[in-house]
This record gives sequence, structure tokens and C-alpha cells, in this order.
Amino acid sequence: MRAVIQRVSRASCTVNEEITGTIEHGLLVLLGVEEQDTISDMKWLAEKIVNLRIFNDSQGLMNRSLCEVNGNILLISQFTLFAQTKKGNRPSFIRAAKPEIAKPMYDQMAIYLNELMNKKVALGIFGADMQIELCNDGPVTIIMNTQDKNNF
Repeated sequence: MRAVIQRVSRASCTVNEEITGTIEHGLLVLLGVEEQDTISDMKWLAEKIVNLRIFNDSQGLMNRSLCEVNGNILLISQFTLFAQTKKGNRPSFIRAAKPEIAKPMYDQMAIYLNELMNKKVALGIFGADMQIELCNDGPVTIIMNTQDKNNF
């Protein structure tokens, strides 16, 4: 499972000219799922996301977590995080999980994040053509991969 985590002052997702999710102050999380990902991977990543100390404290240091600042999450499915560009110029997405595996994992991630934060996570629509707008705060962008936990 891969995630691109961006600290934002605001973010929204629009599908077919309708807003499906919008947040103020929090994290935009782009989530990609691989076939081998497990519930254990999902829980590890969710706990890391809500506990990352990437929000400023009173001294302006990144020392507070999402929960400590009462932030929000906009969670977006993003199979292109597993693009392979080694050969040629057309990316291959063969490493991304098929929708029948990825969608339940995405849905479970949303449920688990809801529980950890004790509030509802804003969502995109799995598999849809989404337009994402954000104002990256900092900018702060972190990439995580559950298959490489030792480096995160």
C-alpha cells in the first residue's frame, strides 16, 4: 500500500461537477493498493497517518498530529501510485490491485480512519474520474509504502 500524504489548508474532490468530499485544515491522502496488501498493512498505515507529527506547535515546529490539531482527512483512491515506468514511455499499472481487491481495502481504510479520528473522513469515489483541488500547506508532502516499513 502506498500513500502520498499532503498537509493542506483545504482540499476537495469533484466528480461529474459534484463535490464528493471537502475538508479544511488536514491531510489529503492519495492511496494506492497492491494485491499483496493486508489488513495489517492498512492498519499500520492508518495509524501512521493520524499520528504523524507534521502540524505546527506554538513555536512553529512540526510537532503535532492530525488528532491534536483536530484536522480532517480527504481520502482518494489512486492506483497510479503503482505506475511502472522502467520500459518505454507508457506507464504500466500491473502492480496495482484489481478493483475487486482495492475497493474493499480503500473502504476499510476509510472506516478505520473514521474510528481512529472519531470523525468522518471525506472521500472521493473509487474508480471515478476525479478532479482534486488542494492548497498544500507548507508545502508538506510525505510518501509512505507499507512494503518498505523499515524506512518509514
